[in-house]
Amino acid sequence: MFKHVPNILTITRFLLIPFIVYFIFTEQFILAFVFFTISGITDVADGFIARKFNLVSNFGKLMDPLADKLTQICTLGSLALVNIIPLWILIIVLVKEFIMIVGASFLYGKDVVVYSKWYGKLATVLFYVAIVLSLIFRQFNVEGFWKNLDLICYALALAATLFALIMYVWSLYHNGFIDKDDLKKDVTKVNKKNWNCFAISIFLFCFLFKAFY
Repeated sequence: MFKHVPNILTITRFLLIPFIVYFIFTEQFILAFVFFTISGITDVADGFIARKFNLVSNFGKLMDPLADKLTQICTLGSLALVNIIPLWILIIVLVKEFIMIVGASFLYGKDVVVYSKWYGKLATVLFYVAIVLSLIFRQFNVEGFWKNLDLICYALALAATLFALIMYVWSLYHNGFIDKDDLKKDVTKVNKKNWNCFAISIFLFCFLFKAFY
């Protein structure tokens, strides 16, 4: 039973998404914060347990990043639609995900694994902090000097994301993983797993928006 704990935690993150979206749309921001925090804790826990006890599975490799993308896109999308954050933040995140998918498509069939770096993890943490601040500030109607602190965190998160993206592309070229022939690939025909993750993220967000807004 214990070997399934990481996967159970990943599935739990999927189940938490509708609650996060619902509480944002109904302006119950404290509850949205609680469920978002639980989601973040399960994210850390499933990765730690999987690595610590060698319980990494193919299911986890596929579904864990999908859960991350769904949670982030749905939460940011909900915050944008209720005018808590600017829409351009969501757009930049979607563009980044699209570029990452295209980049991953170039690696299809090649013996290479791209590991996450500190700057990628930093972007994730900054997005988490920014979302938490947005929820808390809106719940307690924070004004004055602290009012735009969440937007500063979003700006830092986006800067870290763009830096990570640049370093990702540079690393691929520097190490010879992408060449001129790769640029001629029809990326729509390769790495369907990543395209499916992106499409599912957009579909679920649209479905939740229709259900709760």
